[in-house]
Amino acid sequence: MTDRATEFVTILGSTGSVGENTLDVISGHPHLQVHALSANTNVEKLARQCRQFKPHYAVMVDEDSAEQLATLLADTDTEVLNGPAGLLQIVADTRVNMVMAAVVGAAGLDAALAAVRHGKKVLLANKESLVMAGDLFMRAVAESGAILLPIDSEHNAIFQCLPHQQATANGKGIDALGEVRRVILTASGGPFLHMSSSALRQVTPQQACKHPRWEMGRKISVDSATLMNKGLEFIEACFLFGLEPQRVEVLIHPQSVVHSLVEYVDGSMLAQLAAPDMRVPIAYGLAWPQRMTSGAASLDLAKIGSLEFFPPDLDRFPCLRLGMEAFKVGGTAPAILNAANECAVQAFLDERIGFSDIPRIIESVLAKIPCEAAASLAIIQAADQHARILGNELIAKAK
Repeated sequence: MTDRATEFVTILGSTGSVGENTLDVISGHPHLQVHALSANTNVEKLARQCRQFKPHYAVMVDEDSAEQLATLLADTDTEVLNGPAGLLQIVADTRVNMVMAAVVGAAGLDAALAAVRHGKKVLLANKESLVMAGDLFMRAVAESGAILLPIDSEHNAIFQCLPHQQATANGKGIDALGEVRRVILTASGGPFLHMSSSALRQVTPQQACKHPRWEMGRKISVDSATLMNKGLEFIEACFLFGLEPQRVEVLIHPQSVVHSLVEYVDGSMLAQLAAPDMRVPIAYGLAWPQRMTSGAASLDLAKIGSLEFFPPDLDRFPCLRLGMEAFKVGGTAPAILNAANECAVQAFLDERIGFSDIPRIIESVLAKIPCEAAASLAIIQAADQHARILGNELIAKAK
């Protein structure tokens, strides 16, 4: 490989699983330099990352945590910033080439959108940005000249299988090409794939967080267990690739080897295969339009032996159905869905509601809040807050 020019990377959410994997990939490539790191409250982990990677800036969203971090890093050259203003500063910096948007949940929207508006190469691992504000987000990509690369393994797989990736990365969608019939998102099915509805009511947070294939944070692990993660990814795929919902399908694929597929109008179907390791899509995003090593193991197809695919059970896993329906309703419905889900998942992790209460809470919130056109960020954020207030009220009554 020829020498590459130095590129500076800002990582939003560096203490989460995607952030840690991004740093692992970067550590094997000297041309990639960490410009800034951010976290919410995990002071000790961020301090360790700063000492290893020596970023110019470190941002703690929580002000008290920022003060603690500043004390821990007083003998270094890393400048500690705090709050939303700090996040906006590190994505707007003219020295930054790439921004990894890996903050979990709605909290990552503002900074990810700011990175797009500043024309950065944005590696999007925060699916909620598109779920909440898909039209606004993709319009900003097209208007700013930003490059948008999906990091969720499924959307990254679809992107790799698409023609004319430059157009897709610039937010122009794939409809105009007239070549793609449909895309297929694969789902592992989570830890409760074959569990009965009655048994699902008894599962614990500890069980829900033990994913059979992937190592992920607690919130996304629960989303995978309910299949809401796939519901959110369904919405993300429609926005990201400019597709009508009938051209996006979901298949359960327990081996998590085929990360997604694209079917073309001539009947050809292309798939991207790799070991279930987030370093693969992360390395692809960091190197795009080239490729580089990720540190992931090679795929041994002979050892795997066989690959299974079957349709999801929307009766046992209604969260996927709710995600699909929210996109079809449109407007603020996806933002309401996402907010209600975040509240319900947190309540489940806190053992305030049961596993099967999660979709019930979400569906109730969606039924009670009228949807409107998602014409501005203010409207979207107002719907988000309304859904959280109502969701928490319903959770309190469910105790």
